[in-house]
Formats: sequence, C-alpha cells, structure tokens
Amino acid sequence: MSLRAYIFVEVAQGKVMEIRDRISDIKGVKEAHSVTGPYDIIARVEGDDVGMLGEFIVSRIQAVPGVVRTLTNIIVE
Repeated sequence: MSLRAYIFVEVAQGKVMEIRDRISDIKGVKEAHSVTGPYDIIARVEGDDVGMLGEFIVSRIQAVPGVVRTLTNIIVE
C-alpha cells in the first residue's frame, strides 16, 4: 500500500494557476487544486514510504519556481 498525503502549498503572488498546472504534471501528484485560505494550492500525492515522500516534496514540489512554502499532512485513514 502506498503512502498518501496532502501537500499545502503557498506560492508567490499572481502565480497560483501556473504553479498549480506545473505541480499537476509531476508524476506522483494525483490531483492539485487552487484553494482559498492561508495556502494557495492543495495537492494529493502518493509515495512508497515517508523517506521517498519527503524527497519527492523537496526535489519536485519545492523546486518549482514560485513555491514559497509547503506543509505536508499524511493521510492516516
């Protein structure tokens, strides 16, 4: 069974749609949506384990230009 998580993403002003589309195209991202609230995008991702998921977030999502901050919430149910 794979590990699933929600990644909350804060982005630079005026970049939400562009960054949402780039994040949506990353392998392992199952869906990404622009949202209201303190974060701009919520993405649902899957990985094999916590280490792989952490590496994925740092090397893929946080590496997208315009991403300011992420918050990861692992799905437990």
